[in-house]
Amino acid sequence: MLIDTFGRVATDLRVSLTDRCNLRCTYCMPEEGLQWLAKPDLLTDDEIVRLIGIAVTSLGITEVRFTGGEPLLRPGLVGIVERVAALESRPRMSLTTNGIGLKRTAQALAAAGLDRVNVSLDTLRPDVFKTLTRRDRQRDVLDGMAAAGAAGLTPVKVNTVLMPGLNDDEAPDLLAWAVEHGYELRFIEQMPLDAQHGWKRDGMITAGDILKSLRTRFTLTEEGSEERGSAPAERWVVDGGPHRVGVIASVTRPFCAACDRTRLTADGQVRTCLFAQEESDLRGALRSGEPDEEIARRWKLAMWGKKAGSGLDDPSFLQPDRPMSAIGG
Repeated sequence: MLIDTFGRVATDLRVSLTDRCNLRCTYCMPEEGLQWLAKPDLLTDDEIVRLIGIAVTSLGITEVRFTGGEPLLRPGLVGIVERVAALESRPRMSLTTNGIGLKRTAQALAAAGLDRVNVSLDTLRPDVFKTLTRRDRQRDVLDGMAAAGAAGLTPVKVNTVLMPGLNDDEAPDLLAWAVEHGYELRFIEQMPLDAQHGWKRDGMITAGDILKSLRTRFTLTEEGSEERGSAPAERWVVDGGPHRVGVIASVTRPFCAACDRTRLTADGQVRTCLFAQEESDLRGALRSGEPDEEIARRWKLAMWGKKAGSGLDDPSFLQPDRPMSAIGG
């Protein structure tokens, strides 16, 4: 198993399939994009499946989340999902996406074995969507979410980041819309993972701000900690149920003590935390012919050194050099 010195056991693997994205969200990357990883640096489909296989069969991983960048830009995605679904002790599989390519791929992904999706949508206003993402693609996202629901990739979870002066007044409208469509909405505090390193704690929309806004229209009843488990989202029952809304407060209400995640970047590096400064190379071990047992040993060693927390509240905190698009959300 993947255990650290604080007794946490990682059972949830986040796999970045590409650092590329077809949006340019202001809280993630500059308008001109980034210097993408060269193709030879990326893990191949076979390498990804092999590493996931090691994680599932030898290291106790039970959940796999495919991320990016935008994972729907990975040409071999459906095949990767199908091969992972065929593993013994099949893990539950989900996908975090901006939803743009979901309309044409949802049925194929469901048939391959994907269980559900998380779709990023920060606003219901087309003009604000265009400002936030620098692309006029909101209709594609909405159509993709509908296609995911129709394909059975449920519950469809919606990830929303509120930004001051842009969409910070939309929380109640977004929740009403999510309830109407049967989606599970989760607000995420903006984190210091933007490529521009422009994040500032002062002025950010906090979990407290979000809940205060939601309560102007809804009655929220907090779920117990037993139901939350190691999930990053605190959840509230909306107006007595059955609908729920979540808040992921990585900055103001960190949940590091219950973290059960290990992360694999698109170029084959193990990361113990989104905010880690260190990575451990598995790609090199793969390509030098190391056996599965040695790769598993390296992975265990990497996770053994996981720090107690993200360090966000430490005055000496440094934002990771690699942006979220390279790390995998």
